[in-house]
Amino acid sequence: MPTKSASRVALKKTLKEALTETLHEQRELLQEVFSQVLEDVALAEAIRAGRKSKPVSRHEVFKTLRGSTCK
Repeated sequence: MPTKSASRVALKKTLKEALTETLHEQRELLQEVFSQVLEDVALAEAIRAGRKSKPVSRHEVFKTLRGSTCK
């Protein structure tokens, strides 16, 4: 009769193999998930940085987006 330790090792090995196989089969999905996570992290960082900066007018924002300098 297998011991608890041997059963745990077998379970761990089986789960590892299943996870590895799933990651290989679902590679595009995994890449999409990581891409979304990175975008969310970047957006959160941009929001934090924006909260620390001084407010500007709507006019200044649009002038900057058009490529002209604000006076």
